[in-house]
Amino acid sequence: MILSMKRILTALIFSLPFFVNAQHFDAGVMVGASNYLGDLAPSSFFGSLGDTNFSAGAFGRYNINDWVAVRGQFMYGKISAEDAKSNDGTGEFRENRNLSFRSNIYEFGLIGEVNILGYQPYAMSRTFSPYVFGGVAVFKFNPQAYYEGTWYDLQPLGTEGQGMPDGPEKYSLTKLSIPFGGGIKYAINDKWNLGLEIGLRKVFTDYLDDVSTTYADPTALAANNGELALELAWRGDELDSAAEYPNVGSGRGDSTNDDWYVISGITVSYNFFDNGLAGSRGRNRRRSGCPTF
Repeated sequence: MILSMKRILTALIFSLPFFVNAQHFDAGVMVGASNYLGDLAPSSFFGSLGDTNFSAGAFGRYNINDWVAVRGQFMYGKISAEDAKSNDGTGEFRENRNLSFRSNIYEFGLIGEVNILGYQPYAMSRTFSPYVFGGVAVFKFNPQAYYEGTWYDLQPLGTEGQGMPDGPEKYSLTKLSIPFGGGIKYAINDKWNLGLEIGLRKVFTDYLDDVSTTYADPTALAANNGELALELAWRGDELDSAAEYPNVGSGRGDSTNDDWYVISGITVSYNFFDNGLAGSRGRNRRRSGCPTF
């Protein structure tokens, strides 16, 4: 499925010039922040703001007209959270589970934009507009936990019993997402654009943080997946050293809600105008203005 989606995205990008008469193309970069919302940071839509991380990306944008554009993009972001910082929505912190994670996100997407006021930097005719966007993306992630001085990849361990006999399969580290959001763009001049964007990602997995369902049997988990899997499935209660491993089948996470991630930032891009189009506009402008000698 992922391979088919990649082929569709590639075909759309390369076939687009044959179906539209684009006004111009611009390319640029984004630098900003990334956040996570999930089982380890459920208290607000931006998750744990204390775990805001760096994000960056690059894009190429095909401007069909003043109102509509399509862009292909690559985005990188880092997400992280820990129970010791996260409020569960009732005012209680989750020290009893004591889990934490980090993950890099690598995303390839195809995005459509709608300029609410219209946007055309050539001849500075429409220099500012808010916009909304939506699209589809393929992203790769890899949750890790820090334990006794070392970062460990969590997916291979099967901390919720994945890979055990009669257990669930291990989750995929490559998934689809739906990026959507909004921003503003401003033409500094007819060559350079400056923007600000906030983009949410609806993802089709609840394992960005390696936490989703229930606690597996600790004896079976250690025997089949190793002692490290057991150690990272439940880190113990920081407030009660005598606390025991939770009951088998009790909730480790909330599988009814998938995770989210957010990428926001400042964009800078450079305009590449079609010579014929730009030239015709220049000729029209000279005809409508004062004669030159």
